[in-house]
Amino acid sequence: MATIKLKGNAIQTQGQLPAVGTLAPDATLTGTDLTDKKLSSIPGKRVLNIFPSIDTGVCAASVRTFNQHATEKPGVTVINISMDLPFALKRFGGAEGIEKALSFSGFRGDFGKQYGVTILEGGLAGLYSRAVIVLDESGKVLHTEQVPEIGQEPNYDAALAAL
Repeated sequence: MATIKLKGNAIQTQGQLPAVGTLAPDATLTGTDLTDKKLSSIPGKRVLNIFPSIDTGVCAASVRTFNQHATEKPGVTVINISMDLPFALKRFGGAEGIEKALSFSGFRGDFGKQYGVTILEGGLAGLYSRAVIVLDESGKVLHTEQVPEIGQEPNYDAALAAL
């Protein structure tokens, strides 16, 4: 388990992020079109931007920032992942003009368990912690960050440098 904080209060996640240098689990997620897709079917380097809910300021900021910066790099796909329903992710993407990044929901699968990001306690229990994982073309983990305080933005520079 990883210990993170929500407004300064310690809470636990279900496990640990995949280790750098290992192959990431090939999770199945649900797209905004309600079809299921395996992570391995998305080509190129991938930035997994994982967060609790698109309807919070910090989560929305991370989606905007990664859409703007990471997708400028050739061969990179940003994948936004939360437990939000696909409808909410699609609504946000359309309203914000998020055209380069992909958004997926983990509501039907085991992504949270496979990646160790499901929050186990407190008001956000069942949602995902804020984390960033960078994968190479073969699915090998290049970078991870479990953001220690849910209200804090991830280290964008470190994730982008891993690309």
